[in-house]
Amino acid sequence: MRQAGLLASRAVEKSPSDRLIYGIMKAVIAERPGDEGVLRLAEVSEPSLRSEDLMIRVTHAGLNRADLMQRQGHYPPPPGASDIIGLECAGEVVAVGSAVKGWRVGERAMALLAGGGYAEKAVVHHGSAMRIPAALSDAEAAAFPEVFLTAFLNLFQLAKVKAGDWALVHGGGSGVGTAAIQLLKEAGVRSIVTAGSEEKCNRCLNLGADVAINYKSGPFPVAVREATGGRGVDAILDIIGAAYLAQNIESLARGGRLVLIALQKGAKTEIDLLPVLRNHLSIHGSTLRSRPEAEKVEIVAAFLARFGAALEAGRLRPPIHKVLPASEAVEAHRMMQASEHFGKIVLRFG
Repeated sequence: MRQAGLLASRAVEKSPSDRLIYGIMKAVIAERPGDEGVLRLAEVSEPSLRSEDLMIRVTHAGLNRADLMQRQGHYPPPPGASDIIGLECAGEVVAVGSAVKGWRVGERAMALLAGGGYAEKAVVHHGSAMRIPAALSDAEAAAFPEVFLTAFLNLFQLAKVKAGDWALVHGGGSGVGTAAIQLLKEAGVRSIVTAGSEEKCNRCLNLGADVAINYKSGPFPVAVREATGGRGVDAILDIIGAAYLAQNIESLARGGRLVLIALQKGAKTEIDLLPVLRNHLSIHGSTLRSRPEAEKVEIVAAFLARFGAALEAGRLRPPIHKVLPASEAVEAHRMMQASEHFGKIVLRFG
């Protein structure tokens, strides 16, 4: 297990130089499953570096809905991953494994992690790291990998959207939603999003969505059909699950693809399968975290091949709702749980 162990409590905290010598770092830990109150900043052992890894001195770590699930005990890390929460981070490379080519100590890096992001140091296979372009701050970079790669994988590789298609994205104001809006716009795909307030809908439109629907105003298929001239959408990216399944099927065009990436409102429901057969629909289930390391490396490479120029130019940029110090992780989790944010919440280390 690439797992950082919690150290015995100390009466006096070591100085930064002492902690460096003894291989100690600070991390946000959850000693037991529970609400936000179980989180605290503690001293733990640094992660070990494998031959194909980079070690990153973390300046910022992005929050994701999956972090809340892990804290509650519902989403354990995959085998071999750190049990520290955190699926993405940004900072400076401080060590390079013996088999790594093309990376140097001192370079700025952002990384897709299976765990370990809420810490002063994180290790990652070099193929799951990306160089931070000059256009992005470290806070923006920390909010980038998990959500942009999730949107890319599910919309472009699984749902196979292309220029001129229509795509429906639920949770348009979320991290994945705001990433999807930007990627779809960049690729010439027309987007419809759902969000929970008129303010969020307007912000989604300003970010590049073609249509925004306030889901609190009622069922969305009528608005989707109206926006698409009665045709429906070619692809749907869904974080809701059971509560939206029937409406999603109703919103798809012939040959449409539904990709489920979360189940925020239930995992079980009954549906009429006749429209699925009649309209040749496809339903995909997908998670990014549990994929093998080799697959993640391929996803990162494919993303950079398709959207690397847009990233470098600064056209892809996660909206940051708030940056909080790591010592305020409890407040950060409360903020995400309340779902009042737009875009990303980020923890700062150092």
